[in-house]
Amino acid sequence: MMTQEALMQWIILLPLLAIPGILLFHKKQNLREAATLIVGTILLFAVVAFYQGFDAGQGAYVHWWELLPGLNIAFRAEPLGVLFSLVAGSLWLVTSIYSIGYMRGHGEGNQTRFYCFFAVAITGVMGLAFADNLFTLFVFYEILTLSTYPLVTHAGTDKARHGGRVYLSILLVTSILFFLFAVIGTWAETGNLTFTAGGVFDNSTSKMVVSVLLALFVFGIGKAAVMPFHRWLPAAMVAPTPVSALLHAVAVVKAGVFSIMKVCVYIFGIDLLAELPITDWLLYIATAGVLLASLVAMRQDNLKKRLAYSTVSQLGYITIGALLATQSGVLGGSFHIVAHAFGKITLFFCAGAIMVAAHKTEISDMRGLGKTMPLTMIAFFIGSMSIIGLPPAAGMWSKWYLLMGTLEAEQVAVMIVLMISSLLNIAYLLPIPLRAFFDGNRSVVSIRRDEIKEAPWPSLLALSITAIMTIVFFFWPQPFYGLAESLANIAGGAHG
Repeated sequence: MMTQEALMQWIILLPLLAIPGILLFHKKQNLREAATLIVGTILLFAVVAFYQGFDAGQGAYVHWWELLPGLNIAFRAEPLGVLFSLVAGSLWLVTSIYSIGYMRGHGEGNQTRFYCFFAVAITGVMGLAFADNLFTLFVFYEILTLSTYPLVTHAGTDKARHGGRVYLSILLVTSILFFLFAVIGTWAETGNLTFTAGGVFDNSTSKMVVSVLLALFVFGIGKAAVMPFHRWLPAAMVAPTPVSALLHAVAVVKAGVFSIMKVCVYIFGIDLLAELPITDWLLYIATAGVLLASLVAMRQDNLKKRLAYSTVSQLGYITIGALLATQSGVLGGSFHIVAHAFGKITLFFCAGAIMVAAHKTEISDMRGLGKTMPLTMIAFFIGSMSIIGLPPAAGMWSKWYLLMGTLEAEQVAVMIVLMISSLLNIAYLLPIPLRAFFDGNRSVVSIRRDEIKEAPWPSLLALSITAIMTIVFFFWPQPFYGLAESLANIAGGAHG
């Protein structure tokens, strides 16, 4: 029987084991993609097995390497990391299935390179998810940035290279100028970078210093797309849709908000956050970003760009959950990582399917599309419901607890903005499937089997799975809810 410690290390390293098979069979598509699917399946079973054996009271710990005294590459399992690993582990396999249909159907080149860097990126995600300290988190955060750059620039066009430069420059500049200085500052003040329940700062630390460090973390973790450091996300939409789907709806952006949540809970602690005046200012900046990004999303006719700005807005919900400094906020923000991941990846999958099957990218061209792509547009409707927060989709639970968090923190203005944002979600998402199922005369389109032309079946299978899971997690939010609740209890009970 494999120990939890050994299993955690396998989870981190497993994606890399797909690379030799991908390279060996680079001329044989079926075998090359089989290597990714086999390793992806093993990884999914591994993260599920790890979750089943996980005990929040005694998380597995592994030490790899000590660079300098106190600077360690080490890993420890805690509820938020296990939640993130479950999300990324399950969606890597689904996205790999989707990629087969998309990459072949769209005639993409350099597919071997694509699958290799995809695997490296997932290892970056898993290492980040289980990081025991800020140093380990920073190392894998950068691995994720560098490994996804070739995926963003995959097309090799001038537009793709420009998008890649914006992507890389913003993420590297914010992480080196702000994030790294925040890590160094934390080390200088406390001599401790290990994630600790209740935080690492004591009463002797100046509130001014702690406030500056918090601001450096929030803006330095650029992957969270807190305005004004959000432009990399729309710029990265030049990537193939599978990249947009997993890396910009799940792995990269969720690595950002995951890091902010982990720093808030385990480096500062919600008790200290609640005492800092700057916490409210950062909360209002994140809240303004939610509203502004929603307004910008409404103006986009390109479907992927609309979804990109929607992601900027939705990431703000998770940052708000962390900065509310309440148990409900932590619970809602953590669960929104899951709800948004499954809902938004469904929408990106649908966008790619529409481009491959119907060659349409602009929303204004999609009227009546439900006639030829009914399954895709039904899935889009389900994903939209989750992002909006309507039952029966998982997004309702995360938004409910976030609203409870605003009431606990007595932040009525933030609550009102979140409610307005949900109304804006309706305004920029629901017209897309409605336009698809109604023609110009407002009558329902007729769907005939001989006229249906959906995307290749692997892509259709993947988007159907994620759409179904958004509904499943409404009725059965465990195991994710249990992990988010454990994190909230750790956050609230650290000093209790």
